[in-house]
Amino acid sequence: MSLFLLNILLALAWAALTGRFEPVNLLFGFLLAFALLWLAFRRRNEGRYFKQVPRVFELLAFFLIDVVRANLRLARTVLSPRMNLRPAVVAVPLDLKSEAGLVLLINLVTLTPGTLGLDVSTDRRIMYIHTLWLDAPEQFVRGIKQGYERRLMRILEA
Repeated sequence: MSLFLLNILLALAWAALTGRFEPVNLLFGFLLAFALLWLAFRRRNEGRYFKQVPRVFELLAFFLIDVVRANLRLARTVLSPRMNLRPAVVAVPLDLKSEAGLVLLINLVTLTPGTLGLDVSTDRRIMYIHTLWLDAPEQFVRGIKQGYERRLMRILEA
């Protein structure tokens, strides 16, 4: 049985034992089960799972912070008397090779307010993103590559 499935089952068992299936309790059960599995399997050759789970939580935290920032910027733009929009389409070169990574990247970009993943080139080397605020193209590309793409590569291509 994979460690991820075992972790999920232990989290569900925790929620059943406590009688509360709220998201916070399930998350606590997941983290508790992760710690127990780490204690039980840390000496075996199961290290990949114990590296991937914190990386997934890191990506999730980065995404949530980025969404909050983008929402605040969008609210400020909409509520200001003059909308300071600088819309543009930016070509972002891709290093991701996996299909799942490309799908996740374009969805994460699209879910962030003010940006929209438009297309990926046929050779899968360039992703086109529409943004409402383009201050510096190099900085925007660096933000996508060092923010989302690097984290996805660490998770999916490690």
